[in-house]
Parts: sequence; structure tokens; C-alpha cells
Amino acid sequence: MDELDLAILEFLQSDGRKPFTEIANQLNVSEGTVRNRVTRLMDENALQIVGVVDPAKMGYQVSALIGVSISGGNIEQVARKAAVFGEVSDVVMVSGEFDLMISVYCKDGEHLSDFLSQKLRSVEGVTHTQTFVILRNFKNTNHLSPINLE
Repeated sequence: MDELDLAILEFLQSDGRKPFTEIANQLNVSEGTVRNRVTRLMDENALQIVGVVDPAKMGYQVSALIGVSISGGNIEQVARKAAVFGEVSDVVMVSGEFDLMISVYCKDGEHLSDFLSQKLRSVEGVTHTQTFVILRNFKNTNHLSPINLE
């Protein structure tokens, strides 16, 4: 990625629907240049433009992070099974006390309880979970600045 790609990404991270003509005008390049760059970045899987929803406005009143310990070394198998559940938004392998951290959205506390007992703990290999209910979110973003390697 060069500086022009990074500048285009900066615009799109702020507003994924920003017209290419506006980006082009701001960067003093042609609209076709912006369109071609965005297409290339999407083809290379460096960029994905999606709609982001507010979970609370969708009826999800409880969000939580769940630390998961796994026996038998089947971390990837458990991760794939957990990722299928509709409540799950993120599944990541971590170092430390847990093998996986799973982010979930649930409509209420009962829904979270049912998810834990009926879905997650029924996955073969899950030996222990610890749930951290999110009380307040101070920052939630996918906005990334370029890494300065100098």
C-alpha cells in the first residue's frame, strides 16, 4: 500500500459510503483512480466495506466476553464450532489463562445463561468458561492508522 491507498482508506474508514468523486476531489486525483484503488484493495482483501449496526438498537441488551479453556488441544475445532452460534461476534485464540476469547451479544441475562449452558458448554472440548459481562464500552472501532515503520 502506498500513501494514496492509505489516504483513501482514511476517508472510507470515516464514511464507507463516501462518494469516490468527493474522495478524488480531496486528494486531487481522478475518480477513476480512486475507484480502481478501492477495487484493488477489495480484491486483495485489504478492504471490506460493511454496514455496522448498534447491537442495543437490534435488541441485544447484554454483551459479554467469555474466556474458554479447552482440553485435548482441539482449539481450532472448538473455535469453528463456537463461531457458528448466532450470538457470537468474535472468536480469537489467545495466550494466557484461556485458549479462546469469545464475544457474544444476547437479548438479556437469561439468553446469555441459555447460551452458556445449552450451546457453548455443550461443545466437545470445552472444559471451563469465565464470563465477563460488559458494563460499559469506552471505545469500539475498526479504524486503523498506518503503522509507522521508521
